[in-house]
Amino acid sequence: MDPIDMMVTDANCEYLGLSRLCLMEAAGKSLGEEVAKIAVFTFSKPVKVLMFTGSGGNGGDAFVAARYLLNRGYDVDIFMLKDNIHSNEARINLEILENMKPRLSRLTIHNLKTLDDVSNCNFGDEESIIVDGLLGTGIKGKLQEKIRKAIEVINESKGLKISIDVPSGMDPLTGNIDDVAVVPDYTISFHKIKTGVRDADEELVGGLVTADIGIPLEAEYFVNYGDFLRLKNRSSTSHKGNNGSILIIGGSKDYHGAPVISGMAAFGAGVDLVYVATPENAAIPVKSASADLIVKSLEGDYLNLGHLDEILELAEKVDAVLIGPGSSINDETSKLFNVLVTKIKKPIVLDADALKQVDISLIKNKDNIVLTPHLAEFNRFFNTNLKLDLDSYDFKKVNDNVTEFQRVAKAIKGTVIVKGQYDLILSGSKFRINRSGNAGMTVGGTGDALAGIVTALLSIKLNAFDSACLGVFINGIAGDEAFEVKGNGFSATDLVSYIPVVIKNGLC
Repeated sequence: MDPIDMMVTDANCEYLGLSRLCLMEAAGKSLGEEVAKIAVFTFSKPVKVLMFTGSGGNGGDAFVAARYLLNRGYDVDIFMLKDNIHSNEARINLEILENMKPRLSRLTIHNLKTLDDVSNCNFGDEESIIVDGLLGTGIKGKLQEKIRKAIEVINESKGLKISIDVPSGMDPLTGNIDDVAVVPDYTISFHKIKTGVRDADEELVGGLVTADIGIPLEAEYFVNYGDFLRLKNRSSTSHKGNNGSILIIGGSKDYHGAPVISGMAAFGAGVDLVYVATPENAAIPVKSASADLIVKSLEGDYLNLGHLDEILELAEKVDAVLIGPGSSINDETSKLFNVLVTKIKKPIVLDADALKQVDISLIKNKDNIVLTPHLAEFNRFFNTNLKLDLDSYDFKKVNDNVTEFQRVAKAIKGTVIVKGQYDLILSGSKFRINRSGNAGMTVGGTGDALAGIVTALLSIKLNAFDSACLGVFINGIAGDEAFEVKGNGFSATDLVSYIPVVIKNGLC
């Protein structure tokens, strides 16, 4: 499991009612149990346990494990290299240990303030276990001097070494070691083994143990606020265009509102520049709707092959492209769209009328494409007749329904959003479910808003699957905010107005 996926899952547990404090308790208890098992297997008796902690959550896991090991008769020494604990849950568990005074348990806490403190502390003999909770989520680049020294001393010690989740100093995604890392005899991972640990050479991670800490599958597969962790903070030194630019290809003499809604939704999602390529009779109302949109007026009533070169020139300037909103359906537009999907190499979102006109054979091998159909459009595009029915406590019913849609969607390498009461996001063997949104979102234009959000997320280099997942969640929460104020009488424009607030709250 990639580290970011674990962070998202961990955060999303909160929205099922499972607090991070509960998860840390479960992780620490599991860690204590696994350490005790290893001790009995290796030494046939309780031995001294020396725990090294940093400022993060893995230190908190060690603090919890200490209580369980003390109750099993172990002597526990905790060596803290950081006293400014970042994790609130870790601070709480440290306070529990500090509140144990007068001390009746065999616990000693050492605060290692200097390099000499690290070098001179008693690291135990061969009949001891050293638990590495320094940098369990890994780190890139050169380590802080005191951390580096602690890792060196741990590696030189004679005791049996156990790393929590990831050996400190190892990149948890790649398994690379940029400086130095703990070389453990065992690595104990929580929930699932991290990608870097799985891919690293065995001698760098030791024996692998996966500890169950009670995270339900739903926390991994339901999209929620934890998914905002996938978004990077905007650089304070960035300038115009650094935070995404998109092209919307849509509109016609009959429909000009759809590309406007998509464009304004993209702005709400934080994109810097939005270009709209649209026929001339739609260009004036699109321009009138918002001075923020950069509108390219194309000759004629509908998009057609005669516009190909102009559109391809615009597509070269942007980071992602949305095809379809308000384009209408005719033979010339169909020809254009089918050429565009073969020639544009940037990430693409196909929405609305594009889904009715693009040939599946032309996009089946593109992994940077997102389709946004509702159920009828899905069935038409994939030539099937499925029903989306996920509102159930019946495991078999839900499992069978998801499996049906996966089987069909695997016809393409890209990502498919099936819009419904619960949205289903599919990509190969991966799927997730979005539960945000409400019945008021049957109003026209909310799908155009979704397409704009997803395109904006693609433009900032989020991959297709993650863009789709976060996009439908943002769109649904914005709809929920609009419903809270206006009930079922809200419009797509109302929904769009809440997108920036939703994202701001999600990033807090």
